[in-house]
Amino acid sequence: MRIAVDAMGGDHAPREVVRGARYGLEFLLPEDELIIFGPPEGIEAECRSVGLDDPRVRIEPCTQVIGMDEPPLEALRQKRDSTIVRMALAAAKGEVDALISAGNTGAFAAACQLKIGTIPGVSRPGIAVVMPTFFGPVVVCDVGANVAPKPHHLHDYARMCACYAREVLKIPNPRVGLISIGEEEVKGNPLVREARVLIKADESLNFVGNVEGRDIFTGQSDVYICDGFVGNVILKLTEGLAEGLFRTIVHEIKQESQELAQQFEPIVARIWKRHDFAEYGGAPLLGIKSVAIICHGRSDYRAIGNAIRVARAQLRVDLNRLIAALAPQPQHEGAA
Repeated sequence: MRIAVDAMGGDHAPREVVRGARYGLEFLLPEDELIIFGPPEGIEAECRSVGLDDPRVRIEPCTQVIGMDEPPLEALRQKRDSTIVRMALAAAKGEVDALISAGNTGAFAAACQLKIGTIPGVSRPGIAVVMPTFFGPVVVCDVGANVAPKPHHLHDYARMCACYAREVLKIPNPRVGLISIGEEEVKGNPLVREARVLIKADESLNFVGNVEGRDIFTGQSDVYICDGFVGNVILKLTEGLAEGLFRTIVHEIKQESQELAQQFEPIVARIWKRHDFAEYGGAPLLGIKSVAIICHGRSDYRAIGNAIRVARAQLRVDLNRLIAALAPQPQHEGAA
């Protein structure tokens, strides 16, 4: 398996990416290959710094980088030797099996869709994120790839995410919920109401009906489907709320007693690790012909290493083949 990594993606590149590559090697087999895309001088310097010297690792030289604040489509046209474009082209040519980036999400998603293409039967890719809850991990999709979807796009997301939950997260017969403003069938905007009809009619899905945002953390479902705008708000709100709550709890415990803080320190650390996004690696861009993992811009070496683990897990179960087999045929009329 050949996994490509964007050395220049994220706030802490290239150092944390190279450290993550070293960590990610633990999840690879001797015959696997890790290709780091970026400027050779900088990558080689970081490899020497962290002691990365492994025959499974090679560098693919690139001279350009797409910044986090650059307009995606314009950047793709102007920076054809950027790490993101070069990785996508390599995947399109069959030179790599998976690609990982913590860089410009819009540019990475657009490059994957335009250069690699979608799986037959899938009209638009969706970003799926795994979120930890007390009842176990859940999948939320879409969290930003498609902010103005059509009903059949949400149906596609339901199929793909149910497959992901079953094959990668090992959740048997995963429950699928459609995020709305109420559980009743009549609740929701036209998009939600029309998508509900499509998803409910699909006998391959274990559809539990409409769910509300709070249900994500109450064990009502295993897969939560929504448009990219709603999903991104859910994701960012959850991240901020979790960090804020942990800081508040730690602060209050320390204010109460330093001795009490010392007693609670291993418990808090264990809970934080269970809910830390870095432990889940990244968000798969489902529906692309190659395996594509989108990492948080703040990703450290653990997030990059775990993204490599997640990419290999998808490749191991041949997720794209399974998604292609589930996709409705022929494609939806007027799909785009």
